[in-house]
Amino acid sequence: MAGPSGVGTRTFSQHIADRQKGFPEARGEFTALLQEIMVAAKVISREVRKAGLIDALGLTGRMNIQGEAVQILDEFANETIIRNVGHTGHLCVLSSEENAEPIPIPDQYPRGGYVMTFDPLDGSSNIDGNVSIGTIFSIHRKRSSGTDGTLEDLLQAGRDQVAAGYIIYGSSTILVYSTGRGQGVHGFTLDPTVGEFLLSHPDIRIPTDGRIYSVNEGNTGRWDEKTRKVVAGLKGSDNPRGEPYSTRYIGSLVADFHRNLLYGGIFLYPPDAKHPTGKLRLLSEAAPMSFLAEEAGGKATTGRERVLDVVPKELHERVPLIVGSPREVEWAERILAS
Repeated sequence: MAGPSGVGTRTFSQHIADRQKGFPEARGEFTALLQEIMVAAKVISREVRKAGLIDALGLTGRMNIQGEAVQILDEFANETIIRNVGHTGHLCVLSSEENAEPIPIPDQYPRGGYVMTFDPLDGSSNIDGNVSIGTIFSIHRKRSSGTDGTLEDLLQAGRDQVAAGYIIYGSSTILVYSTGRGQGVHGFTLDPTVGEFLLSHPDIRIPTDGRIYSVNEGNTGRWDEKTRKVVAGLKGSDNPRGEPYSTRYIGSLVADFHRNLLYGGIFLYPPDAKHPTGKLRLLSEAAPMSFLAEEAGGKATTGRERVLDVVPKELHERVPLIVGSPREVEWAERILAS
């Protein structure tokens, strides 16, 4: 029996096709691109679920551009996404957290009007521990002239995204996305019995205040005094609630963000002595998550400025990230600005 607005029966494909009807000028290019991302998510989900049975756990022995050891599933997810979306004719260039340079569209395929940046498997250091991991994607319109996409097309501010989303591979596989412009944030759960993503979380709204804070407190000794004050306040009573928050930290951005999106709270990855400009990648992590947070009624800041207003200068630029319920984020901003 269908729930409200088709919850439990409405597929992702039906949802985005209906949304396209609201834009008579649309040619279906954007809708088709989202469809291919969905297909890639199904393939990656399948491999994640059987990884321990097919010798897909562990390291490849290679380091990525971030200086991080590449997991076997990292590489599989990266190649799957590139293969699935690169041939569609809807993109002119791609960028992955795993690749040092922009990824051109192969010569044999047509080019389109969009560019896509993605993190193929966020939280991959947790793979062998069977912790929730995910895929993050961000889509912009092409800006440059000519057929091929350029670095300029990729280096766009988060506020100009036309869509962003993530897929979380946990106890269930959930795809969450938004096209912005007041269209809302929507979640779809993969039903393995029918092989479809079905609407499970329509119009997600982050609670205006929360009870959870998420931060890696192992880095406390490397934080500045204002960051320590924020976290001490969350652990004590000098905070918007007047009592301690519960701490929940998974170490997988997708998982931590998804929990706080549903329950409310604040996630922090501040700068520290080891990462003075922040650790999270602006284009493939911070900007898409901030886009989703704001569309769901939340806020996202670097501690100095709105994340979506940061114009990237480098493909793998890093920024601090404070994201979540508006009350908590605004409170943290005031302390950091004092």
